[in-house]
Amino acid sequence: MKIGILGLGEGRSTMSAVLKSEKLELKMVCDMNIEMCKHRAEEFNFHNYTTSYQDMLNDAEIDIIAIYTPDHLHAEHVKQALLHGKHVVCTKPFIDDLSKAAELLELVEQSGKKVFIGQSSRFFEPMKKQRKDYEAGLIGDLITVEAYYHADHRWFLAKPWSLQQAFKWLYGGLSHPVDFIRWYLPEIEEVMGYGMLSANGAKGGLKNPDTMHFIFKAKDSRIARVSGCYTGPVQPVTRDSEMSCILRGTEGCSQGDYMDLRYAITDNTGEERIITWEHKLKHYFRFEGKSHHAGEYQNYLEYFADSITEGYTAYPDIKEGIGTIALLQAMDRSLQTGKPVKVDEILTEFNLTVNELSA
Repeated sequence: MKIGILGLGEGRSTMSAVLKSEKLELKMVCDMNIEMCKHRAEEFNFHNYTTSYQDMLNDAEIDIIAIYTPDHLHAEHVKQALLHGKHVVCTKPFIDDLSKAAELLELVEQSGKKVFIGQSSRFFEPMKKQRKDYEAGLIGDLITVEAYYHADHRWFLAKPWSLQQAFKWLYGGLSHPVDFIRWYLPEIEEVMGYGMLSANGAKGGLKNPDTMHFIFKAKDSRIARVSGCYTGPVQPVTRDSEMSCILRGTEGCSQGDYMDLRYAITDNTGEERIITWEHKLKHYFRFEGKSHHAGEYQNYLEYFADSITEGYTAYPDIKEGIGTIALLQAMDRSLQTGKPVKVDEILTEFNLTVNELSA
């Protein structure tokens, strides 16, 4: 399938993913910054670029548009892609304004096109294995989920946009472990959390909390927790992972460690196992350091392409994406009020219902 990429910052990983994929063909890339276009053209030896989104929308050969623009632009960019008959991949968080959700849901229904949310964390090897073992019943019935994302992202403070009032680590970072929670407990009813701006964050100029802890309650009364810390030192990776998802079940427990490509499980046989995927490091990490991890992008883009050709729903779809935004906004309100917040209250404010967002 032919794909166009909008936004070439994060879209760098997507370019690499598509160019190495046998299931996708890169047709065009777009960024409003011509120098960024030229830089990516030289880096990947791919020269069909434009600074006009309309050029990409007008290309009848493009099947899928992959959107990696700033959050506040997602809704309009997704809308235009659907209006032009394209399937859509949109990076997380899906949209920042739930008042636009109903229109997008209607456009998906009218167009017959698919929208997939690029929650890339699900497509790393440890998380894929953890999900497979969970679905196979190796840990029994799920009791609770614990997820976190703790990273020393003080280097983000060099980016001017990170110091703006609009930037929140709640959406930029914590949305990853929150997606793990929704993957296993999709019907979160209520959330309670506390947050603070650390001394490092305040000194660096951040405006919103960089340290947060939340407790969730699902409609079936199961509970989960999430935490995020972004502007301070972290434990060595030999001791801990920057991002992790822990499942505790009636018969066992499993832990997927994100970029460490490490997975551990105590299953219903009582055996303990640890699995690593060092042989796949080059698939996942193709650039300097680990700031870009193109392998998981390739994994989810191929999964989405298969869903189109084979006729199944790729998750997270638009409904799940909107539900996650509603949960994140409930979390945001809990930070502001210091009180528990029900997710349905957020949905009701925007004339959305749980039924509309059910699979």
